[in-house]
Amino acid sequence: MNFAEILSATMVLFAVIDIIGSIPIIISLRDKVGHIQSEKATLAAASIMVLFLFVGEDLLGLFGVNVASFAVAGSLVLFFLALEMILGVRIYREAEPESASIVPIAFPLIAGAGTLTTLISIRSEYEPINILIAIVINSVLVFVVLKNTRHLERWLGKNGIAVVRKVFGIILMAIAVRLFTANIGSLIS
Repeated sequence: MNFAEILSATMVLFAVIDIIGSIPIIISLRDKVGHIQSEKATLAAASIMVLFLFVGEDLLGLFGVNVASFAVAGSLVLFFLALEMILGVRIYREAEPESASIVPIAFPLIAGAGTLTTLISIRSEYEPINILIAIVINSVLVFVVLKNTRHLERWLGKNGIAVVRKVFGIILMAIAVRLFTANIGSLIS
């Protein structure tokens, strides 16, 4: 175990997961489906991240999908979520409201293409145990935010949420565009 690696991996994952920036999306989804199961969403996201840490590249290879294809597909999902936030339109339709904790919160919002691609990338730099601890730390932070969205909503107010939703929608769209442009070249060539 290396504290510097744990801290670095935690900060990288925190930036990519961007749970604070996802608050408006979470509130919007909660309003659509009624309730978000924080524990279920957190455990599902953590499980996906841990699984992908150890078998991600092999799993994608099994389906004939490379990391770039995965990142481009994830960028499109993020792009449409961003459009919902910015334009105030509803693109995502939940077929089974009780599953909103898993899709789209656990995946692709928390453990999305950016997070999973990042896990593959940092695995080459850090020891798996340090990344695993970083995943646990981020999962705790995710749980705290998911559990407290009602308090955060009251604190921000309707206008504050609308402003934050639009601002983070633009940031989410920028992340989607960056993910897309960083990976589309390798798919075309």
